[in-house]
Amino acid sequence: MKEFTHIDKKGRVRMVDVSGKEPTLRVAVAQGVVSMSQEPFEKILNQTAKKGNVLETARIAGIMAAKKTSDLIPMCHPLNINHIAIDFFPDKVKKSIKIQAAVRAIDQTGVEMEALTAVSLAALTLYDMCKSYDRTMTISDICLLEKSGGKSGLFVRNGG
Repeated sequence: MKEFTHIDKKGRVRMVDVSGKEPTLRVAVAQGVVSMSQEPFEKILNQTAKKGNVLETARIAGIMAAKKTSDLIPMCHPLNINHIAIDFFPDKVKKSIKIQAAVRAIDQTGVEMEALTAVSLAALTLYDMCKSYDRTMTISDICLLEKSGGKSGLFVRNGG
């Protein structure tokens, strides 16, 4: 079993020292799904929600969240992010919207948490903007789809 890197030999929490690592290109892609009833789904797609353009607002929220990840998660390193892309994939049959975030940086540690944070906040923003139409919306399946770069190399989720 792997050791926890955020705990020292005395059990104290610590930030991992990455100063000895070489900066490399780091890429991470994460996803999440927001499921809802027909009314908010149509309003999102037709851009008729009373709070405005839901997907573009959620895209901005996701980008902002990725940039602030180290302020939100205690042991995350502040990173020099080079690119963030948030994409939405509506599914008319399931009345859901898959959110996918891709984050890139040339740095000493990975961008997985930034991608996951971007998806999470984009999903929460979508919920917030449409909750008056459907309070039963669900946010699910937030996960890392792939990451590359660094010592651990490539990871690709099967069945993502």
